[in-house]
Amino acid sequence: MKRKFSDRANWRRILKKSYACFTLDEPSFRGFVTFYKIHELRDPLWKEYNGRRMCLADKGYLWMQHFPRGEHYVVTTMFDDKGQVVQWYIDVCKTQGMTEQQVPWFDDLYLDIVVLPTGETLLLDEDELEEALDDGLITERDSALAQRTADKVLAMIRHKRFPYFELSREHRRTMLPRLGWELGKDERKR
Repeated sequence: MKRKFSDRANWRRILKKSYACFTLDEPSFRGFVTFYKIHELRDPLWKEYNGRRMCLADKGYLWMQHFPRGEHYVVTTMFDDKGQVVQWYIDVCKTQGMTEQQVPWFDDLYLDIVVLPTGETLLLDEDELEEALDDGLITERDSALAQRTADKVLAMIRHKRFPYFELSREHRRTMLPRLGWELGKDERKR
């Protein structure tokens, strides 16, 4: 099981970035929200889903992560340089925590869910979960937790009860100005 940190301190692709973390305790969300803005990078990050090639990281892109308290998933919303959502990436995790330096982290349980702005939803890495179980990297209990969590999130998405699609846009619009980070001109008009 891999521990992943929200500040992505070891991401070699990135040459210059800005990072911020907020603790929120409001009715719509309780937990941590992080912002990772890419200023300079070696080369863009591209991913292909069902034959469609997409840029996930480039100059001006912003990755926002929601670490909901008490949940076994973390939601990363990737925004392009114009403030448009590229994708929502949901990591299923065993636990979440915070370093002494106030950097949220999670222990990844391999399963991931990608939701594209078109509504297309993909469950990824089932083979990695199975392999981790076979190799003794996780327990049967961990595997069952991963499956239950993915099923729960997929059901919430299917029934239009997954709040992070709107919440990510709202938090970007309301919190970036608090950081002194610019919104796109279209967003400033709203």
